[in-house]
Amino acid sequence: MSGYTEADARDAAPFVPMDGTRDEWVRALAAGRAAGLGDDELIELSSLAPNYGGERATRSTLRSLRGAGVGAGTWFYLARLNGWKPAAAGEVRPARPAPVLRAVEPEPERHQHETLSPYGLRLWASSLPLAGTVGAAYLLARGCVLPPADGDLRFLPAHKHPLGDHTGPALVALVTDIETREPISLHQTWIRPDGTKPDDLPGPARLLLGGHRKAGGCIRLWPDEAVTTGLGVGEGIESCLSLAHALTPVWSLIDAGNLAALPVLPGIEALTVAQDNDTSGRRAAQTVADRYTAAGCAVAIVASGAEGEDLNDLIKDAS
Repeated sequence: MSGYTEADARDAAPFVPMDGTRDEWVRALAAGRAAGLGDDELIELSSLAPNYGGERATRSTLRSLRGAGVGAGTWFYLARLNGWKPAAAGEVRPARPAPVLRAVEPEPERHQHETLSPYGLRLWASSLPLAGTVGAAYLLARGCVLPPADGDLRFLPAHKHPLGDHTGPALVALVTDIETREPISLHQTWIRPDGTKPDDLPGPARLLLGGHRKAGGCIRLWPDEAVTTGLGVGEGIESCLSLAHALTPVWSLIDAGNLAALPVLPGIEALTVAQDNDTSGRRAAQTVADRYTAAGCAVAIVASGAEGEDLNDLIKDAS
């Protein structure tokens, strides 16, 4: 770190701007980690900035930073640009207020498709059944149960990432409105050609299709016909496919917000919730559990192990 210590990194932290574009924010996260800051510290710093999308989203971004190629020097460079100076030998620093976040111009409003766009429909139509692909190998290596062929999870052998020049295999999932079943978006998960998780993508490995509605949507990993009186739900695809070891059918609600908003579905007498073990995940699981309990349903919450983990982390650790 060019002579700097972790104490210097923490001293510099209030001077590193976290309020720029998303790319600038991700660069600052990568630099802070390289400088020795922990994920909880970086999450706390991010919570002050407009780009902050919640603890779960920030942890997901931090997990994708391996191999980001940003060093500790960037952390101190950004801090110096904003007025930080390293302490002299023996100097005791007075308390410093954090700098005022600079104003960020709002992004122009984009047209949002309420239903799946023609491009999304073509992409989904070009996808392949999952069985026998490297997409299936990826899921099996993570300890997941493969969903049936008539579920809404498929495979693309060569799919371009929207944030760079990378083209590679990807899982693609159809997002449908929970109540109307109308297709509204696609969820994409890029993997390596050998079926392992990539660490060199130009952006997150998991992305929803841009310009499409997510709220009120789910991924029907098992089709409606398989849902009778019981259903398992959770946030991420891998977490839900881990729950499938215990019961089926299961649906992915994509994130904590959608899980918390899950309405009481007609005919469901028993609901099992795969809980992500972070603040938003625990809150979402309890919210939907309370709603279904009040409606007279039997509800069980299946929790993962360590803080910040989901059910798939628990399955992988046990395998």
